[in-house]
Amino acid sequence: MRDFYANSEPAPLDQADGLRRMFAGSRPRRFIPLAANPHVPFSGIVIERITAAFGAAGRHTLVVDAADNAPAPQELARLDLASAIEPLGNDVSYLAARGLPLAYVDTRGSASALLEAVSDAAPQADVVLVHASPSDLARLFQRRAARPVIIGADHPESIKHAYAAVKLLAQRCTLMTFDLLLAAAPGSPRLPHIAASLSGCADGFLGCLLHQWAVIDPAGSLNAAPGEALQRLIDAQLNLESEVLPMPPMQAPRHERSTRP
Repeated sequence: MRDFYANSEPAPLDQADGLRRMFAGSRPRRFIPLAANPHVPFSGIVIERITAAFGAAGRHTLVVDAADNAPAPQELARLDLASAIEPLGNDVSYLAARGLPLAYVDTRGSASALLEAVSDAAPQADVVLVHASPSDLARLFQRRAARPVIIGADHPESIKHAYAAVKLLAQRCTLMTFDLLLAAAPGSPRLPHIAASLSGCADGFLGCLLHQWAVIDPAGSLNAAPGEALQRLIDAQLNLESEVLPMPPMQAPRHERSTRP
């Protein structure tokens, strides 16, 4: 994201082998889906603030940017994913990944193999923040317990798109809780009403729960400490249970009833 920010042991199998050993046994990695919203012009700033908040909590974040307006991945990304990861600082790395989820889709329509590949390619990452369209997030998180983070702004079209993202992820992945980040001036009196309205619609029509919401000021300083609401959101995401869900069992084929006596 350019605008954002000779011993007896066997030889390593690839570039990431040494890092995998170094970080083996470290704290659990968190995979967080961040739903891209084309009606929010400050998404890059939102990502910067989130990664800064995770950095303040002592976590290294890898941003997997697979949104429709993200840069295309490097040519070698599909052969050597680690070589395509760009360090942006001590606690942030970046992977340009537009279109990459589709390259990992299996016969069940799942692209979860990309998350496994990212785990191998970036073992230093405590948090993997996946910024993608809701449809790509649904492919990636079919089998993973997660709480999506939805981006909105102080205008109706962005909230309509945010609600559509909640609906798609609930229907396709059964992800029934979500967090909300509003990119807006914090003094706007409409923001609590926007959050309450989205929360009410999600609960009433989808059975989904808005867990935490926070405001990110696009004009604020990147070096400023996270506000109380954003800190609660970050802490809750870090403490969320992380698990891979089993695939649903295959149904046995129906056989015709026997006509033998």
